Amino acid sequence: MPQIRIKDAARYLGVSDDTVRRWVESGLLQSSRTEAGRTVVDGLSLAQLAKKNAILPDDPSTVGRSARNQFVGLVTEITMDTVMAQVELQCGPHRVVSLMSSEAVRELGLELGSVAIAVVKATTVIIETPTVKSGN
Repeated sequence: MPQIRIKDAARYLGVSDDTVRRWVESGLLQSSRTEAGRTVVDGLSLAQLAKKNAILPDDPSTVGRSARNQFVGLVTEITMDTVMAQVELQCGPHRVVSLMSSEAVRELGLELGSVAIAVVKATTVIIETPTVKSGN
């Protein structure tokens, strides 16, 4: 089972180290100690907590769709020329960028601060893992 250091667990969940320590002390997260004496949390326990605590805004549309990856957010940037546009959304802690026609931006009424939904349906999703350093 993957073991994750307290400081990294805090960074992944967007909370303080102290919050993670309190969760460990209360039994919300399983932990153990490395040979070096560092407290680490169980990766599966951390993943389950992250999923449980994920607060996603409701999708304001009533559209049925087959895509399972939907991110509701706010438009934070629009870079547009006569033909193409780049639209950036802030969806919780995630930045989502879309390239589309300028015509689509106008038709959708996108403007800075407006609510939008990024829908991602991809046959290829690349998943990477961090380089593991010895001694962690």
